[in-house]
Amino acid sequence: MPAPDANAVSVLSAALQVGPPAAKVLVHRGFSDPAAANRFLHPAFEELHNPLTMRDMPAAIDRIARAIRERERILIYGDYDVDGTTSVVLLTKAFELAGGIATYHVPHRLKDGYGMRSEVVEAASGKGVKLIVSVDTGIRAAEVVRRANELGIDVIVTDHHLPETGLPPALAVLNPNRPDCPYVEKNLCGAGVAFKLIQALLPHMGWPAEKVRRVSESFLKLAAIATVADVVPLTGENRILVALGLRGLGTVRNAGLRALLDVAGFTVDAKPPNARQVAFQLAPRLNAAGRMDTAKAVVELFLTNDPALARDLARQLHDQNTERRQVEAEIRDTCEQIAVGPAECALVYYAENWHRGVLGIVASRLVERLHRPVFVLGRNPDDGMAQGSGRSIPTFHLLDALESMSELFVRFGGHAHAAGVTMEVSKVEEFRRRFDAFAASRLTADDFLGRLEIDAVLELSEITEQAIDELFTLAPFGHGNPQPLCAALGVEVAAPPTVMKEKHLRITVRQNGRSLVLKAWNLAHRASELAPGARVDVAFSLEEDAYSAARGYPPWAAILRNFRPA
Repeated sequence: MPAPDANAVSVLSAALQVGPPAAKVLVHRGFSDPAAANRFLHPAFEELHNPLTMRDMPAAIDRIARAIRERERILIYGDYDVDGTTSVVLLTKAFELAGGIATYHVPHRLKDGYGMRSEVVEAASGKGVKLIVSVDTGIRAAEVVRRANELGIDVIVTDHHLPETGLPPALAVLNPNRPDCPYVEKNLCGAGVAFKLIQALLPHMGWPAEKVRRVSESFLKLAAIATVADVVPLTGENRILVALGLRGLGTVRNAGLRALLDVAGFTVDAKPPNARQVAFQLAPRLNAAGRMDTAKAVVELFLTNDPALARDLARQLHDQNTERRQVEAEIRDTCEQIAVGPAECALVYYAENWHRGVLGIVASRLVERLHRPVFVLGRNPDDGMAQGSGRSIPTFHLLDALESMSELFVRFGGHAHAAGVTMEVSKVEEFRRRFDAFAASRLTADDFLGRLEIDAVLELSEITEQAIDELFTLAPFGHGNPQPLCAALGVEVAAPPTVMKEKHLRITVRQNGRSLVLKAWNLAHRASELAPGARVDVAFSLEEDAYSAARGYPPWAAILRNFRPA
């Protein structure tokens, strides 16, 4: 529960002219200063940081500008997830608009694995490439960069993943997470770093400020999709990128993006998708290409000007996502049937026949259910290696764990809470044992408990249409800026709960003459705890509800997240 600060709430409410619910949430999230809160509520392009403050940015744009002027062949080396493929599209379009000649390479997840490879660099050399710009990859590719140097190819690494002790010997390394980088925003995704490169390059090419602004804003649509999809915090500069980019999705000219929106159910006259809809309706379709086959289809989708081809590619992504969901469900069900002992602190699942393209998302689902760090591995039939992904809980740093046993792996890398590994199958059991032991040495029983952090305790009488509208101004919601979670204490269950589709509930609660209807997903098994007259504390979020709005009802719903006896 939040520590009450009635004075701060009152001051902020008066300064911003918003009701107590929004003011309570803002204060709880650290925005008690009216000026800071106002900047948060009104993200502006002018608030973006100067890209030239990123370490190595001047050297990077000088070299790219020379390549463009001298008509050198540039290779953009990407990754196969949404962040990587959209980054490829952003730089390809930007370089071409500036007059450059750009080709791209996106690795195949299953055949190539994660990261840069020397054979790709060697093939590029044979085609006359003189400059390689990596996107969303490369920070741990020191050997590949050395090989490029030997072949007379300059390399500019743009990445956001955590570096090793040393940086790759590239001409420039653009990564806000390198230890010596003074750039203020450390949470950019790969496409965010690519966007900052574009933001610095276009003025360097002599473009007028008005044109730079217009073109930069057009690139924000894909940068926003990537930022949401990569689950980086939607705070600081990321909030600006996403807020402005989502706003731009209301007017889409790109044939591929229009086709993607259509196949995801967003018609031309529909309200543009919010961050949650990007995360659950757009991003999975884009990620499905790299998970189930090749991610090149995503790049082709956004680069084509042919509406018919765009529709075909969007439909292909839609079908691959349907297949991905089925495969993922089968693996997750298998894992969930394996009993987890109370003493197990971290888990490693392995099977030879699991589709390696969905293992990361399965790991995410298992972490949500088990509240433990999890790796899910499959066997690569091409080289016989065990390969897969891990996800973690907030209090456990995955990359620190992997670095403590780095000799087990052929390759590994990632973030604090998401990582990938490749190892010999014979070492999986030792990895399972050491991963669990490492977690046991750092986690306590408290770390395994699921938690709901309440933003504001409200009386039902405070939940008005205006208050809900004001809460929605805190959007875009996502990692780092979640949907506000409210609590109402001591409310009375007004009627027997209604069971929906055998899994869900609809519950009406009341307090001092005011009622609130709550939708409770997957809580039908707890209906007996909600007898009429029972007094409960409820934790709930207030969310946009397009389904309700389309049927003439209020465009929002109260979603019950959990409850307990009052």
